[in-house]
Amino acid sequence: MTQITLRRPDDWHLHLRDGEMLAGIAPESARHFGRAIIMPNLVPPVVTGDQAAAYRDRILGALPEGSGFAPLMTLYLTETTDPSDVAAAFDAGIITALKLYPAGATTNSASGVRDFDKVRPVLELMAEKGIPLCVHGEVVDSDIDIFDREAVFIDRVLDPIRRATPGLRVVMEHITTKQGVDYARAGGDDLGATITTHHLVINRNHILVGGIKPHYYCLPVAKREEHRLALREAATSGDASFFLGTDSAPHADPAKESACGCAGCFTATNTLSILAEVFEQDGALDKLEAFASRNGPAFYRLPVSEETVTLVKGDPVTYPAKIETGAGPVTVFDPGMPLHWRVEG
Repeated sequence: MTQITLRRPDDWHLHLRDGEMLAGIAPESARHFGRAIIMPNLVPPVVTGDQAAAYRDRILGALPEGSGFAPLMTLYLTETTDPSDVAAAFDAGIITALKLYPAGATTNSASGVRDFDKVRPVLELMAEKGIPLCVHGEVVDSDIDIFDREAVFIDRVLDPIRRATPGLRVVMEHITTKQGVDYARAGGDDLGATITTHHLVINRNHILVGGIKPHYYCLPVAKREEHRLALREAATSGDASFFLGTDSAPHADPAKESACGCAGCFTATNTLSILAEVFEQDGALDKLEAFASRNGPAFYRLPVSEETVTLVKGDPVTYPAKIETGAGPVTVFDPGMPLHWRVEG
């Protein structure tokens, strides 16, 4: 196969930042994707419907003229989130979901949840109205190894939340482990899971062998090869439980290449070429549309895009090594392999 046409993909987990960084990197996602779930972990975070509406306006203002890209907004769940504000924002079409960050789990997560009893009224409202909860699934206890945080979160936090709140619709974002795959697969219609582009490509050796590679450092951190292979099998299976959420997370190079570098891989620019390469390697090009274009809308109860994109296989594609922004250069994720699939329309 040398050509494949897909319904236009959506990105169900995206960081666009704000200000000069937003202006510089928003066109990278808008080029290939129709919609994206926008992360709310700005400083300060997006915690009210009014703030989400204002942020959406800033995103739309940063898009190229004529772009049809639709940002789907989320609220950052805190222990003081007002259920009535959540209901009003959802009913008005301002927000699509809420985002749960355990406090301290990742970039700009200090305002996250520590006491889950304090957010129970919000979770119950969400279950009643069918509002999805997007979950950063890691515990942050100092005695838990960083490579075990996801598996422990499933047992200690996620499963109890779901049992206590029947009907709550949950997205396990950026799963990185076989345990995450297995739990998502067995979770029923109210549970879905996003998988990033970079976690399909790298394992923890890529970060650490031969010197520290800061542009491969992300949270959740990449795990052992057995977990990467479990993610590949899940993504390429066509199983409706799994869909694309790039977690494309731009940081200016000085913030990545420092004594305490920021977590995040920036994949917005070349994701579709990487995915086509991965799915072809696994003999699953016929499943790419399900993962990138169909399973996500089905979970979020949204229509599949009426637009299409075509990928054509040929000579290796060249992407820029960096995206220049007013906030500084952002390094584009290097998959470490030639990419032969070019997006044409």
